[in-house]
Amino acid sequence: MIFPEECKYVGLANTRPLGEKVYFLSRWLIRETPEGYEILSVKPADGEGLMRDVTATWVLARPDETVLYPEPVNFNDRSRLISLAAASGYRCTIFRSPDESRTFVLDPDQGSLLTVHVYDIIPPRPHLAAILEELEGVGLFGDLGVRFEYHIRDIRETAAEVYPCRAGGFDRTLDADPLAGKEHVAGCLTAQQFCAENYGDEVEIAEICPLTQVAEEPFIARCCRGEREGVGEWNGKFGGVVHWGAAPHTIDAVLRSAVAGWREHEGSGRPR
Repeated sequence: MIFPEECKYVGLANTRPLGEKVYFLSRWLIRETPEGYEILSVKPADGEGLMRDVTATWVLARPDETVLYPEPVNFNDRSRLISLAAASGYRCTIFRSPDESRTFVLDPDQGSLLTVHVYDIIPPRPHLAAILEELEGVGLFGDLGVRFEYHIRDIRETAAEVYPCRAGGFDRTLDADPLAGKEHVAGCLTAQQFCAENYGDEVEIAEICPLTQVAEEPFIARCCRGEREGVGEWNGKFGGVVHWGAAPHTIDAVLRSAVAGWREHEGSGRPR
């Protein structure tokens, strides 16, 4: 796969005001022909000056192998662009940004992206998953080379009598209603401790903590226990944990640390 790291390395060859010279940073050219677009690889000459002679040229993709994506895109959302290119049916997809810059993806390989498994719950809003989608959409993770696979559990499936809080839209919750002491409660370690302290040990807890659902790695999960936040192993799997209402910058920091740790050890021999 060829996907230029930055659009400054990609030039447009529709006009040639200085003949065959190219900008010194150019490594690839997009050229429009009567048959469509083609992608060229170029090698500028060594030396001084902004514009250089070309010492070598290769055609990487012919017009019949290339398509122009119709809508402007965010170049920093690299995983999305790779996915769009893979779905295009062409070897090469050319993209344009809102400011009319150009880039391309040649021979897209989605396998080059590291899959990070995301564990969260609903209702209410799955805070971790929603923040990751928002940050990915603005291109914050473009340099990480990751894609997300979401595992979002609906805690209503527990069919509990009592749920953690009114924010989820439930009629009977720990934060607003007294218990008789023998209810079936959807909760986690914190709920278990709360019920034991206030209602005794006969309350039945249906475990709903996203961290207990971890089955794939690397992962990032949400948990209400602040002491668990950080990077490490849970359920024998390596990943990162963020607090229930973690800020975007914290989610970004934990994700990056988890990805770096995973890649450093290639998924084996990980520090515990």
